[in-house]
Amino acid sequence: MQQPRWVDAAAVRRSLSPDRARRLIRRELADGLDPASDPARLVADVGDGRGQLLVMPSTNGRVAGVKVLTVAPGNPARGLDRIQAVYVLMDADTLAPSVLVDGTAVTSLRTPAVSAVAIDALAPEEVESAVIFGSGPQALGHAEALLAIRHTTSVTVVGRREDAARATAQRISGLASTHPLTTRGLTVDDPQVEAAVREAQVVVTATSAATPVLGDDWVADGACVVAIGSHEPHRRELGSALLGRSLVVVEDIGTAHREAGDVILAAAQGALDWADVHTLADLVHGRVERTTDRPNVFKSVGMAWQDLVIAEHLARA
Repeated sequence: MQQPRWVDAAAVRRSLSPDRARRLIRRELADGLDPASDPARLVADVGDGRGQLLVMPSTNGRVAGVKVLTVAPGNPARGLDRIQAVYVLMDADTLAPSVLVDGTAVTSLRTPAVSAVAIDALAPEEVESAVIFGSGPQALGHAEALLAIRHTTSVTVVGRREDAARATAQRISGLASTHPLTTRGLTVDDPQVEAAVREAQVVVTATSAATPVLGDDWVADGACVVAIGSHEPHRRELGSALLGRSLVVVEDIGTAHREAGDVILAAAQGALDWADVHTLADLVHGRVERTTDRPNVFKSVGMAWQDLVIAEHLARA
């Protein structure tokens, strides 16, 4: 077997901007990709509560690939990433492994890109204020993706630790190159958090929380909420009442039935009917549009086809 080419995290960032990643993801959906064709994610628990091993394969008729990743909740305390991964892209003709990619970098890029497709369709044209729950790499990535599509002037980062929230807010402040950007970091128990959410046009939840991180009545009508924190059916970042009063969009209905805890729990509690849940492809194809008389929620769990879109582009770079 020929030695696969290695693409490290720095090369991923050089080769693909967050907004270019958004446009690639959107184009794939616009061209007719069916997310339901992805195999279900394989998840294996690693003993003693150390975390999970996940395997995410996908094909698109041109190439095939698989992401192998681990989720280790204890890693941040060790100074390591909570999510670590490698992506293997197969040659289109021989199906031999041809490119290996830093899978953590792929995840850090494609997750905000997918969210940005939803935000572009579900958020108001004018987004003055945004709130991001979480202070890790996805918080930074989502801020960068948002600033690429909206002229946002204020971003509030909400985290469990004040120092981490402030540090992430400081990093976000350096992302705006065309206009002034005000940022701040708050802890989850700060009374200013509720007011920030009520004023925001975009709210992103990128946490490891198992229970809702914001009040059901905090989000304004017409605002957009993106929840990316969990792919497990028993965990949620958003409460049932919020989903029950919102337009709800997911990547794929079947996948959401398996993994989107926010939606699964809201439906189980009678707050939401699955028949009223829409898909990202519905948004892209204009079959559903944002509402102004209630919140707009996008619940993402991350799917293998999204990684394949990014990896295929990187292989050509």
